[in-house]
Amino acid sequence: MAHPLVEQLRFTRHEFLRCLDGLNLQDAYVRHGQMNCISWTIGHLANQENQYFVFLGQGKVIQPELRKICAYGSPPSTPKLDDMWAAWREIAAHADIFLDSLTSEKLLEHFQWKGKALDDSIGTMLHRVIYHYWYHLGEAHAIRQMLGHRSLPQFVGAQDNAVYRPH
Repeated sequence: MAHPLVEQLRFTRHEFLRCLDGLNLQDAYVRHGQMNCISWTIGHLANQENQYFVFLGQGKVIQPELRKICAYGSPPSTPKLDDMWAAWREIAAHADIFLDSLTSEKLLEHFQWKGKALDDSIGTMLHRVIYHYWYHLGEAHAIRQMLGHRSLPQFVGAQDNAVYRPH
C-alpha cells in the first residue's frame, strides 16, 4: 500500500478529474481576466509532477516542452486540450513509479540538484503538489461556474476513499 500522502495525491488527482468531467473544447480555452485557461492548468500541474517526481525523482526527461508552455511565469497560452490531457496522463503514470517507492523515511530526504540538496524535503514537495492541485481545482471550478456550467460537483466526493489511517 502506498504512503498515506501518496494516497492523498491520488485522491486529489481524482477530484481534479471529477471537477473537469464533461469540459468541452471551447470552454477549455476560455480565459477570465488574469486566470489561465483550463487546458493550460492541466499542463501546468503535469509540469510540476514531471519536474518533481519524474525528473528529480527518477532522472527521466519526458514532456520537456511543458516547461515552455505551462511553467509558472510562462506567457499566457491556450495549449491543445487533448495534448495537455495526454501529457498529464503520461506524467502521472511515470510519477506513480516514484511515488509508489516513498516511505516515511524517504519523505524526509531532499532531492539533489547540481550537487546540492534542495531546500524542501521530498515530503514537503509532495505537500506542495497536493495543495497546488487544490488551488487550481478551485480555480477551474470557478471558471466553469462563470461559464454557466451546471451539475458541477458541490463538495469533495468519495470521502470513504480518503479515510485517515495511521502509517
